[in-house]
Amino acid sequence: MSGRTGGQVIRGASRRAFLEATAVRGVGVALALPAFESLLLAAEPTVGSAAAAVRMAFVYAPNGVIMKDWKPTGVGADYAPGPTLEPLADLRGDFQLVSGLAHRNGTAGRDGAGDHARAMATILTGARPRKTAGSDIRVGVSVDQVAAGRIGHLTRFPSLELTCDAVRRSGECDSGYSCAYSFNMSWRSETQPATPEPNPRLAFERLFGAGTGAERAQNVATRLAERRSILDFVADDARRLADRLGQDDRHKFAEYVDGVRQIERQIERLEALGVPLAPEMELPDRPPALHRDHVRLMADMMVLAFQTDSTRIATLVLSSDGSNRTFPEIEVTDGHHALSHHQDDPDKIAKIARIDRFYVEQFAYLLRRLKETKDAAGRPLLDSSMVVYTSGLSDGNQHRHNDLPLILAGAGGGRLAPGRHVQLADEQPMSNLFVTMLDVVGAPVDTFGDATGRLDGVLA
Repeated sequence: MSGRTGGQVIRGASRRAFLEATAVRGVGVALALPAFESLLLAAEPTVGSAAAAVRMAFVYAPNGVIMKDWKPTGVGADYAPGPTLEPLADLRGDFQLVSGLAHRNGTAGRDGAGDHARAMATILTGARPRKTAGSDIRVGVSVDQVAAGRIGHLTRFPSLELTCDAVRRSGECDSGYSCAYSFNMSWRSETQPATPEPNPRLAFERLFGAGTGAERAQNVATRLAERRSILDFVADDARRLADRLGQDDRHKFAEYVDGVRQIERQIERLEALGVPLAPEMELPDRPPALHRDHVRLMADMMVLAFQTDSTRIATLVLSSDGSNRTFPEIEVTDGHHALSHHQDDPDKIAKIARIDRFYVEQFAYLLRRLKETKDAAGRPLLDSSMVVYTSGLSDGNQHRHNDLPLILAGAGGGRLAPGRHVQLADEQPMSNLFVTMLDVVGAPVDTFGDATGRLDGVLA
């Protein structure tokens, strides 16, 4: 691999060394950069390079959906989406709907109650969690972490795990199941969850922190006390970099820096509304629109991580399964979980449908941001990505784990075929899709979870 910084060509450098060379720095800060032609030699993309990279992300919505409003009619490109999917109308050519996927290990079997914990634990693992509220938790390695184990060394971070819920780390959360199952969809090993970060400030500091722990802590404390931007600490290095860039890249750099500052301002606004800095603190009661802002801020950070090739693998939990969150921003003041057990009450069904649509609107925001942001090859990030939106339940009222709602967005670097509805002839494990996605991202496996094969029907 070769690159150029300050007119100097870097040849034979490791990927991590190159990443270190293409960042602007200050004490406790490393501002990772998107790809600039002025910093990279023109060359054909090679395996492992940012220009050839495929990115993979998973977005989780809790408590199932109202399937009659979700389910599309028709198949192929001529399908008609259900009303829940209307917020995605302008992105129709950028995603495919897949119907007929299931997680049988989420069903009760001999384990009885606890469908919400199983829904979250199985969604990316395809494995049945051991029913325990103690420390002897066990499920399976999740698909994102399988990919991280194969290609994570190519980026600053093997993977990025985000959530919009405070995370409970111990205790029982659902009918004898540990809270570890209810709050984690990403698992590094059968017994170790990859705990997601709920706090926007800490997620931001993870992306842009550098140096020793003491340097990073001092940098954060100084910035907060003096109300300064992270950009103030890299200003000199950033100016020197801008002087070396071509005209097009200067414009691109200015847009990127403005995007970073906008994220900082959003973090500051959320903190002013009561989102705490300490990760162990429970999130307080939230004012109207805070959840929407929180979700979109985390989506922005995922886009930023992909744009700078800081990672190629990410997960985002919109809310943990079994969540009883209210949604005053859409005039739903009843708890989500309580509403999901609607027993065919039309008023409750209508409220759940509004929540379903709200979450799809946030997913549409993420897709638009990926579409308007370019990767190292100049393509929209969405074209070089695979982004799954799903829930571990289809019908939350009956706790059904079959025919799960699933959107597969992005072109996967040209390997996927968006713009259609794929209705599987026979029910298949969702793990079949994951095996195919691992092929596309460059981390092939022979088997995964409860897979019975590959899902070639989503490929171009």
